[in-house]
Amino acid sequence: MAYAKPFPLAAPQQKAPAQPVFGPDLAVRLICPDCRDPNPNIVEEFGSGDLVCGNCGLVLGDRIVDTRSEWRTFANDEGDDPSRVGAASDPLMEGIEQLDTVISFRDGGSGLARELQRASSRSQNARNERNILGAFRDISSWCDQFSLPKTIADIAKQLYKRADEEKLLRGKPLEAVIAACIFIACRQAHVPRTFREICNLTHVQKKMLGQCYKALEQAFNLSPGASTTHTAASPSTGPENLLVRYCNHLDLPPMVQSICGDIIIAARKHGIADGRSPVSIAGGAIYFTCHLLGKVKSVRDISAVAGVSEGTIKLVYRLYYAEKEKLVKQEWIDEGKADLGRLPFDSTK
Repeated sequence: MAYAKPFPLAAPQQKAPAQPVFGPDLAVRLICPDCRDPNPNIVEEFGSGDLVCGNCGLVLGDRIVDTRSEWRTFANDEGDDPSRVGAASDPLMEGIEQLDTVISFRDGGSGLARELQRASSRSQNARNERNILGAFRDISSWCDQFSLPKTIADIAKQLYKRADEEKLLRGKPLEAVIAACIFIACRQAHVPRTFREICNLTHVQKKMLGQCYKALEQAFNLSPGASTTHTAASPSTGPENLLVRYCNHLDLPPMVQSICGDIIIAARKHGIADGRSPVSIAGGAIYFTCHLLGKVKSVRDISAVAGVSEGTIKLVYRLYYAEKEKLVKQEWIDEGKADLGRLPFDSTK
């Protein structure tokens, strides 16, 4: 079964015209030479492997292959086993042999089993296939450590396979390529992670991660939330995209997240704290909103969750405090949700 190729290149190269595909002529019908009925009754006898005319009993073919689903069971327990033989096809493994041969270790101490296992490993899997399978295992392992769902792991695997097919990152460390694929997969699934979080998970240098990310972004013209078959240019991850995770870790109510997102959008509209990193803006905005709504969280707690220093959070807070009238809506004050008097004055330089 053929699958659509994910992550098409941004500027596809001119390819040679496709060769005509030859297939069976569906207009040809099999009829019985004795009955010559235009609507034949052909019966497939899978038990005997014969193709028989249902009207006169003439055998039209033998040794036919049973193409039906096989429901055999090899379990020791008695009873019906609704499991089918073989696993479902995996689009990630297209073009790679998906059937494995397992050789027993029991050889009576002769060492023959070890030699057979080595020969089987060399003959079954090419070096490129082994590298892809190893990368897939690393992606699954790191996504599990990061508590990321299977959908993100599948996107990262698709991206890695496409990068390997196009030979985009030759000479780059495998860990850096995998880290860049996970970073892009998180952005496309609308659960972005920062460079620092990915680097802490994979122990990859930030510079190397940035190089791999830029190469993949330019090659496939990637964007957050875009499909794997249609992509477009996009801006970087904004601080409002980080609020959901930060507020959940801080155990803040949904109202804080909603108002904090509005404050960030208003600050961007007025050019407040422009040039700061999204992580710094998210941390400072949460600190500002918590005091505004009376849901106070310490700077240390927010710093631990956001991964930025306390001084950076206070700096963004001072910028917001200086323009608080532009950021706080009057309806919040009228409804009793917000109170500008709760905002502490921070004179730290």
